[in-house]
Amino acid sequence: MKLFLTSAGLPPETIKEFFKLLNKKPKGLKVCFITTASYGEHPKGNPWYVRKDRQQLLELDFKLTELDLRKENKESLKEKLKNIDIIFVEGGNTFYLLKYVRESGFDKVIKPLLKKKVIYVGVSAGSIIAGLSIDSAGWKHADRNIVNLKDLTGLKLVSFVITPHTDKTNIEAIKKCANRANYPVVALSDKQAVLIKGKTKRIVGTGDKLIFNTTDKF
Repeated sequence: MKLFLTSAGLPPETIKEFFKLLNKKPKGLKVCFITTASYGEHPKGNPWYVRKDRQQLLELDFKLTELDLRKENKESLKEKLKNIDIIFVEGGNTFYLLKYVRESGFDKVIKPLLKKKVIYVGVSAGSIIAGLSIDSAGWKHADRNIVNLKDLTGLKLVSFVITPHTDKTNIEAIKKCANRANYPVVALSDKQAVLIKGKTKRIVGTGDKLIFNTTDKF
């Protein structure tokens, strides 16, 4: 299983490690670009960060297919994702994203695909949902639970929780929340990502490694 869980996409500080994870040139690789989370922040979709990541992927010569989970179901996802190399789940409102991850059946489809060597790339909300819980989405007064989601259980693709966009303005708030949590927490800056390959995991990029509630090595 291969995952690349980012705070802010593919900045220069992490992109070389992403290419190593691919183990091949990006030209022609098929990317499913999932933008659902952005509609939870911008009703018309296509905010600046989606445009930025889309443009970067196109400039790298990936072949993009865009997908909105709000319009899909389990069978349509199986069909549309069967020949995909990379699933790229964009940022936005994490609660909104998880609602449609469940309603579309994406939560049932994703794990078999990862076993077939599809790579999962998460950006912010897309990284948070991969963990044990999305509770961290509400830390720092970040995402609002606009869909009144009760069950905050994540996809459990990894055995920890990510809190993205960590910087000097919010680190103390993150420390307080993480120390109250009963699960491992990885706090990522916008210049970092967690790379998972099989049973190995490590934080790549620049800056201090901020890990709470675990003695596991990253």
